[in-house]
Amino acid sequence: MPLNEYATVSTQVSPDNNPPASEPIADRDRYSRQILFPGIGPLGQQRLAASHVAIVGCGAMGAASASLLARAGVGTLTLIDRDFVEHSNLQRQVLFDEADARDTLPKAEAARRHIALFNSRVTVHAHIADLTPTNIAELLAPAGLHGTGQPTVQIILDATDNFETRYLINDFAVQRGIPWIYAAAIGAYAATMNILPLSLSSRTLSERSESKGEGPASATSNQQPTTVPPTACLACIFPKPPTGNVETCDTAGILSTAVNLAASIQVTETLKFLTGQPHRMRRTLLSFDLWNPVGNGRPEGNGYSEGSSYLDHSEISAGTPRAGCPVCTERIFTHLAGQDRAHITLCGRDSVQIHEHHRPIDFAALRARLAAHAEIEALRCNDLILRFRRGPLTLTLFTDGRAIVQGTTDIAVARSLYARFVGS
Repeated sequence: MPLNEYATVSTQVSPDNNPPASEPIADRDRYSRQILFPGIGPLGQQRLAASHVAIVGCGAMGAASASLLARAGVGTLTLIDRDFVEHSNLQRQVLFDEADARDTLPKAEAARRHIALFNSRVTVHAHIADLTPTNIAELLAPAGLHGTGQPTVQIILDATDNFETRYLINDFAVQRGIPWIYAAAIGAYAATMNILPLSLSSRTLSERSESKGEGPASATSNQQPTTVPPTACLACIFPKPPTGNVETCDTAGILSTAVNLAASIQVTETLKFLTGQPHRMRRTLLSFDLWNPVGNGRPEGNGYSEGSSYLDHSEISAGTPRAGCPVCTERIFTHLAGQDRAHITLCGRDSVQIHEHHRPIDFAALRARLAAHAEIEALRCNDLILRFRRGPLTLTLFTDGRAIVQGTTDIAVARSLYARFVGS
């Protein structure tokens, strides 16, 4: 589908080839195998349908987690992503296809459209945005949901590619008392950690479900502890963001299997929480190296020497908040306040993101102006993005004035291009 045509239509089917309308799939059929699992059951499935999960980032991790949650029957998803689909994403970002990459479709919107194709009952709020201190409350706790009958965000999943945003999520989640789950993957390495900022009462969770008409708590819920205490937060385990050269998937590569392992664990922990079983959630920072086994099993001839090799993994206790933690103990939210946050940040793939200009862009007028420049090439536009190339640089502009300039890591060069053709 050409770029200019995808603004309002996700799939075009010839009337002559249009398949007959099918009856909606009944939940008892769609989720029959999941309901058979004792940890979910009919009551758990009802709770999932009434749940709302926010995913920050719709790249490899976010696409995998969003797909798993939608297929599991989570009723409402909020997807937030600042980027667009590229051909290099298709190796690991499971919700996207070649047409999305060809049309430079924003990832949040592409994810929304693909989810609708396999589970039309899930409500998806897609936000093409960079999560910042100025918009995080509106995106993750929108006032507009109150009184609409839609559930507020109950848990936040990290699927970002940078620690700046993770520390922002940590500040916001701790301040608001919203659970969130950190997840990361690079190379063959995968890691994840649950953050529960507040004590959780299993009795409160059961009563909340019964008040929605879900029926009495199951027999297993009666065996839950009365209260699940808070865990450590991200700042308890990593007091400072990493410094120096930090590996990214653009420098170290990435295996899709590592991503999917982390996403599977992240979603499983989310299902435990949403079905009212926080006592079953892991309270550690868990990591795996899927490629390099440990142990004393070494190749020897056509076989192996005595001993065994096993999957390299580690768990660090994160069961209690760290005394003196500035975030969860002293409640100092530096990242949420926007202190020392740069207005221009690098995307990590020979690109610069400019998000210092929050203003609506008239794409039609700008396209007309750019079309008159002989040095502007490959100019394309739709309701969601405007994109053009000038020499070795490609600028992708979003409707809120944010832009990604590819082909440089020089902030001055990117800012100069933006100022010249978009405005300062």
